[in-house]
Amino acid sequence: MKKQKSIILKMDEPLPNSNPFDLLTEEIIFVILDSLNDDAFAKKSFSLVCKSFYFIESRHRKTLRPLSSDLVLRTLKRYRFVSELDLSLCPRVDDAALTQIASSRSSLRSINLSRSSLFTHNGLSSLVANCAGLVEIDLSNRAELTDTAAAAIAEAKNLERLSLARCKMITDMGIGCVAVGCKKLRFISLKWCLRVGDLGVGLIAMKCKQIRAMDLSYVPITEKCLPPILELEHLEDLVLEGCPGIDDDGLATLKHSSKSLKTLNMSNCQNVSHVGLSSLTYGAEYLQHLFLSYSLSVTADLAKCLHNISGLQSIKLDGCSVTTSGIKAIGNWLASLKELSLSKCLGVTDECLSFLVQTHKELRKLDITCCRKITYASIDSITNSCTSLTSLRMESCSLVSKDAFVLIGQRCRFLEELDVTDNEIDNEGLKSISRCSKLLTLKLGICSNITDDGLTHVANGCSKLKELDLYRSSGITDEGITAIAHGCPALEMINIAYNDKITDTSLISLSKCMLLKALEIRGCHSVLSVGLSAIVRECRQLMVLDIKKCTNINDNGMIPVAQFSKNLKQINLSYCSVTDVGLLALSSIKRLQCMTILHLSGLTPNGLAAALLACRGLTKVKLHASFKPLLPQSLFEYMEARGCVLRWRDKAFQVEIDPKGWEIALWKKS
Repeated sequence: MKKQKSIILKMDEPLPNSNPFDLLTEEIIFVILDSLNDDAFAKKSFSLVCKSFYFIESRHRKTLRPLSSDLVLRTLKRYRFVSELDLSLCPRVDDAALTQIASSRSSLRSINLSRSSLFTHNGLSSLVANCAGLVEIDLSNRAELTDTAAAAIAEAKNLERLSLARCKMITDMGIGCVAVGCKKLRFISLKWCLRVGDLGVGLIAMKCKQIRAMDLSYVPITEKCLPPILELEHLEDLVLEGCPGIDDDGLATLKHSSKSLKTLNMSNCQNVSHVGLSSLTYGAEYLQHLFLSYSLSVTADLAKCLHNISGLQSIKLDGCSVTTSGIKAIGNWLASLKELSLSKCLGVTDECLSFLVQTHKELRKLDITCCRKITYASIDSITNSCTSLTSLRMESCSLVSKDAFVLIGQRCRFLEELDVTDNEIDNEGLKSISRCSKLLTLKLGICSNITDDGLTHVANGCSKLKELDLYRSSGITDEGITAIAHGCPALEMINIAYNDKITDTSLISLSKCMLLKALEIRGCHSVLSVGLSAIVRECRQLMVLDIKKCTNINDNGMIPVAQFSKNLKQINLSYCSVTDVGLLALSSIKRLQCMTILHLSGLTPNGLAAALLACRGLTKVKLHASFKPLLPQSLFEYMEARGCVLRWRDKAFQVEIDPKGWEIALWKKS
């Protein structure tokens, strides 16, 4: 029997003043908390109600992501039942910290150390020895780890997922140790492990028979390691992107492919043609997803070698050389494609694209970005044939006339994503697209023909909209943004950069979109600190803020940002009127990770140094090179030890007046 607090009352006795949650078991409250998994603020509010809730929330939490190294041990002391520990924001985790974690968390199942730089193989040994239940370790980006560290990992006998991406010092010897010790591995990433070759990869394939996924991107391997990989009975996902050692001659020696393979990525494999691909995919009857971007030419021969793979659902051919015969041959495949990407394929024409979509009518996602030869005819065919499209990306299709965009709204009512950046779309097109009531993402950057009237139609018809991009769409004013704010309360991201008619009125309206997470208003010269203050006071989930070249935003805007935007992770302050005072105010935001602070005229070396020292969670800062000789070397060493990277930019500041009378900040490489 579960223990349950209860209150026994007579029928006519009034209910005493008590906490109604006392009538519920802890397990029932856990179910309630499960529904708040994606809302950190709600969970925090729950834990602050009373001591009982505080302790219940601490027992319920299974996943933890401390904001800085200093908080790791303190938070672990409170959350004693955590099994997944993400330390990707904690660059100063050392051997002592890992030892303490290991001694107090024997039930730990997953740990992410992808940004920690101070621990060695000793800390890993302690972790593995005390946490026998570990099934996942992420050591990505630890370029200095050696085979000794890999040998320590090999003692994790129950390990199922291991990421060693960019561990450039680990060799075949270390990978061999992992292969022998971690026989339960299901996923391994060796991306950019430049000292690992055929021997190490082959050992993984021969010893770890449960492997489901392997990422071997940019690893110097050849075809010699492929036979044992293709013999893996459960292999579903294989990434061979950017492996120049794999070529047609080598692939021709393969006797069979993997029958279980579902996803194959051969992007950026410049030495592979349809001949080699045919050898690699022959017999891969379960293949569903194929990535061939920036590699081989799309010819009739290529299409022929994939013709009989009836289960193929998606293919990505971005940046490939395309022929009409090749695209038409894809149209004759036995498979019914669901996703197709032809981004930046210069050979795509109306003729071939129209033929293709008429035979693959079940397409859900289509990317024809920068296919600059297509016209109204292609859009007519696409929208007439593929009426179930959920995603259409067609940025910079410059020959498509404005009338074509009306067809999208008339025929593709299931659209959730539409990218028409840098196109001729006008208000009539937006009026038609507003019929797509399921639309979540709409990108209208550099669309000079749209105005507030078009946005008003979108606001009235697309109430579920979460992401809106209006970058450099100069016909937009406060009226259009106000309509969006009222009609799209679920908005999470909006980009209105370089629209000179935008003022504080737009920001005050957008403050009603309380789910807003990203705001980009760079180059909006008429926006003041008042408008920014309105946004941050109401939009407490704001994570990304770009106010570059908002020259009228000053310290009066930074103080409310610091006070209310506790979730802020990234900010660009370049060319604003912020001084030392405003920058220091931002240091109170514990989640702040990335800052760009170029050309702040009110910033002094002392103020900058104080802010860098106070912002303890920073991982990357972009600064002007003129500050470098003015700051002490000890500061650089301290920031590096904390895991923060300083990026120096040498750009001269100039001010010119454009024909409209605006002062425009320009820059050039010195």
